[in-house]
Amino acid sequence: MPETLSVFINAQKVVVPAGARVREALAAWSADAAREVESGARVVTDSRGLPIDIDTPLHGGAIFRVVSARERARDDDELLH
Repeated sequence: MPETLSVFINAQKVVVPAGARVREALAAWSADAAREVESGARVVTDSRGLPIDIDTPLHGGAIFRVVSARERARDDDELLH
């Protein structure tokens, strides 16, 4: 088993220990963004644009995007209409 994993957040490579969760990758990428996600101001989405729980275990090559919660809510609303 590898000791580290590479994932991508907003197109930037982040290397984390194997077994890490989205939360750890987010904190390694940006402490400010991690706080904003924790507070609900921002949301983490997967490569398909679906929200993902920050306690989700990581796998190598995973792609995430951090968006404003308002932007995510607007996207959801447009899908309903």
